[in-house]
Amino acid sequence: MRQYKQHKNTVSSRIINIATVAVAVGIAAILIAMAFSKGLQNEIRNKTSVFNGQILIAPFENNESQVSLTSFKNSKEVQQQIQKHNDFKRMHTVAIKAGMLKANDDFEGVLLKGVGSDFEWFSLDGFKTKGRYPNFKSELNNEIFMSEIVANRLNLTLGDTVDAFFQSAQREGFPRRRKFKITGLYFSGFPDIDENLVFADIRHVQSLNRWESEQIGGYEVFVNSFSRVPEIADELYLGLPSELNSIAISDRYSSIFQWISLFDFNVLIILGVMILVGVINMATALLVLILERSRMVGLLKTLGATHSMIQKIFLYNGVAIMSRGLFFGNLIGFMIFFSQQQWGWIKLDPQTYFVSIAPVSIAWYEVLYLNLLFLVLATLLLWIPSKIILKIAPSQVLRSR
Repeated sequence: MRQYKQHKNTVSSRIINIATVAVAVGIAAILIAMAFSKGLQNEIRNKTSVFNGQILIAPFENNESQVSLTSFKNSKEVQQQIQKHNDFKRMHTVAIKAGMLKANDDFEGVLLKGVGSDFEWFSLDGFKTKGRYPNFKSELNNEIFMSEIVANRLNLTLGDTVDAFFQSAQREGFPRRRKFKITGLYFSGFPDIDENLVFADIRHVQSLNRWESEQIGGYEVFVNSFSRVPEIADELYLGLPSELNSIAISDRYSSIFQWISLFDFNVLIILGVMILVGVINMATALLVLILERSRMVGLLKTLGATHSMIQKIFLYNGVAIMSRGLFFGNLIGFMIFFSQQQWGWIKLDPQTYFVSIAPVSIAWYEVLYLNLLFLVLATLLLWIPSKIILKIAPSQVLRSR
């Protein structure tokens, strides 16, 4: 017992404990940074895509506008050309018209997004807060699906009716009026969406624009692989008629996607700093351990052990120390991950981050790769301080004890 207590009170023991804590804190910090970065990226991408489509196919005239300035014919041939792509998932027709809602003395500018019976409402299930979705599968009706933000600004709720006014053709003097009934409300946390977008029957937009029943503003396309959206958009463009363009969501909202891409760079900085801190602490622990065991090193050399063999002994000890730190670091990281996923105790400013609760997301293989990367890099770098073993002379260390 006495020997055990002496071992626990050695300098190397305290240094090893510090190194273990440093590795644990480092890997936990990296896991947390990755989880929040991935979660925020996925959430923003999902919101932007769900409400705007991953790829928009529309006339070139509509490229720089949020509204459908020019129409084209809803063609079966064009649809089949899009659907035959290997990564195709789903698509629907859209047409957008700028207008203004009026309730009592309150006015609110909106974008009336016309969708048809091919629109899959289930994609908005995570954002619907009240009511039901409009039914556009039968005859034309006045049901709309709007955001809580716009409804609150106009003091409206489910079942209320609201007047809408839309710009007429240039030759007409008065705006065109429609009366809509609110059947459902949503909240995305994305100001550009919540403050503007109102879903209605596409036939209203066609009527307001004096289009034929087969004329639409565009197709919103969804694919199976989000990482390949720009590439797929280019591939689809090659098979489209000359008047149509294929635009990836990352190009339509380039500033947002450039911003969230910076998260990966921030995670890389954290990864580099934490690995550096962990390696420095481990190197210090290893040096202290070697110097404290210099007599043992001398004895092993006297018995014929090679430098490489002795180095491996200390490196194995270093790996064991790191493994313990990685275990506790992963435990801390996963505890924070699951608690945030379950209770959402970390809040964010939706005006800045587009979400009110910090989302988390990480894949098991990312955790595995991270741990292996940390372990391999640290082990390779620890080989350098272990070279001090070469300078330990058996005759000196054995004579001095």
